[in-house]
Amino acid sequence: MTAVTDEDHGKGDGTGKPDGRADGRADGRWDDGLIARRAAEAREAEETAPPTPAEDDAEPQVEAYAPADGPLPTRLDALRELVGLSRARLDRDTLAEAGRVLDEAAARQRLSSRHTVIAVAGATGSGKSTLFNALAGAPISDTGLRRPTTSQPIACSWTDGAAGLLDRLAVPGRLRRRPHPGPAAFDEALQGLVLVDLPDHDSAATEHRDQVDRVLALVDAVIWVVDPEKYADAALHERYLRPLAGHAEVTFVVLNQTDRLPGEAADLVLDDLRRLLDEDGIALGEHGEPGATVMSLSALTGDGVPELREMIGRFVSDRTAATRRLSADVDAAAARLRKVYVAEGRPGLGERAREEFTDRLAEAVGAAAAGQAAEREWRRNASRACGTPWLRLWRWYENRGLPGSLDRLGQALTPPEEELTARQRVEQAVRIVADDAADGLPGPWAQAVREAAFTGAQGLPEALDELAVRAGAAGASKRGGGTETGKSTVPQLGGRPPKPPRPKWWPAAVLAQASMTLLQIFGGLWLVGQIIGVLEPGLVTPALIMLAGVVGGPLVEWGCAAAIRGPARRYGQDAERRLREAAAGCGRARVLDPVAAELVRYREVRERYVTVTEFSTNGR
Repeated sequence: MTAVTDEDHGKGDGTGKPDGRADGRADGRWDDGLIARRAAEAREAEETAPPTPAEDDAEPQVEAYAPADGPLPTRLDALRELVGLSRARLDRDTLAEAGRVLDEAAARQRLSSRHTVIAVAGATGSGKSTLFNALAGAPISDTGLRRPTTSQPIACSWTDGAAGLLDRLAVPGRLRRRPHPGPAAFDEALQGLVLVDLPDHDSAATEHRDQVDRVLALVDAVIWVVDPEKYADAALHERYLRPLAGHAEVTFVVLNQTDRLPGEAADLVLDDLRRLLDEDGIALGEHGEPGATVMSLSALTGDGVPELREMIGRFVSDRTAATRRLSADVDAAAARLRKVYVAEGRPGLGERAREEFTDRLAEAVGAAAAGQAAEREWRRNASRACGTPWLRLWRWYENRGLPGSLDRLGQALTPPEEELTARQRVEQAVRIVADDAADGLPGPWAQAVREAAFTGAQGLPEALDELAVRAGAAGASKRGGGTETGKSTVPQLGGRPPKPPRPKWWPAAVLAQASMTLLQIFGGLWLVGQIIGVLEPGLVTPALIMLAGVVGGPLVEWGCAAAIRGPARRYGQDAERRLREAAAGCGRARVLDPVAAELVRYREVRERYVTVTEFSTNGR
């Protein structure tokens, strides 16, 4: 084989390099020809291609953050059912916060459970960016005298796999960082930490405050950085700390810039800060109790930063921050819904309220008056059937001759003003039972109960009249039928009942009364015959016969009246009972049952609400 020299490959360029080495490298690589060009293109494609995701990024991020047997899934399911059952009774604004909590909980549980997102928030000049850099071990967030320094959220993730969480926070890729290589970056306890530096919450720029509010609603925990000058700022306490008092377990409050306080001034300021937090309703994590972590440090000098990093490490390694945050969100949503689910006392329809409603309906339809009328009708028919013919003739003449007699008045229809009064009584009965059922209920459910009662009461007087007719007809058929086919034996709202049925012993009483009448006629004719001389004189016998008829007729009538007293009373009571039952059944179907259904629906949502609040983390 012939040795290859520079001259064999081509003319040199005076530098000792072959002509074909376009890149000027002396590594002996070929750069001419098809194979060399393909190799160069492959190298360029490899250099310009995005970096291959780390093994941690390739792992699925769909993990159940809360344990399967923990209380959070049960509470979320109960809250979801609560919202679903309440949509028809509560307005959208009332359920908006609960719906937001459910959406955010579902979104957070779909993302990585190995990461804990902690936001660093504070006022202008509090030194939060300096503390952020001290925790990250690198100047990631800009600091300086220009205000505001931080205009957008900046994130620092200790491990891979947090891309989905940062996308949820809308942190752009150019503002995502990794901690500087060093002890902080390789701290085993901080693996999984995602630290987010927020804009100033009191910034003059509205968009900065909007970003703070948006991110604070999504992170797992928050570190509030305050300084000796603004730690008592009303904007901080009234807008953030007080409304988020239920999130104490995922809250850190750090008094920064203690290097500016001489002597024991830092301890005095820290004690005053604890007092303000206690007034805000924030539970402080003291003596091993759960609550907010409060401490002082100087991010500029590093005093107290290692202690804070250690606390954050224990907090992150526990891997329960997201669960605590979601539980606190559920607590806050339940607290807002308390006024629409928690009743005062024990509302409902008791037996006494039901009986009083039935009594009012019976009074409205005139059940008692109907029973009395039925009893009088029974007595009247008995006196007509068993009375003396002369008395019946007189009564017939009296009724025939007097247009305003009792019978004619009874056959007249109820005047319109009396019917109106009956309707008003029905409306009053419905209103009272609705108020009794809604007493103590929260506003929306009380309104639903009243609407159910008033809607069912439409047409109730007409329905009562119709059912009264049916009840009377049924009663008449049980007693053997009335004297007028198809008519009720119970008075309707606007008419008079037909004659009651006659007992079996009435024909015997009628026959006895007829016999007494015949005796009177026979004795009278006998006396007349003697007077005119047709018959032999003898006044004693015909006089006794006639006297027996005259005395026996009233005695038969009196006996019948005494005999029918009990049956007439029972007949009237039976008529009253049937009309009362008809009114009660109609009122129950149209008013009481819809009201009871609304109360059952309220008890269902109340049970769901109890489940939501049963494992409350803030004790409220």
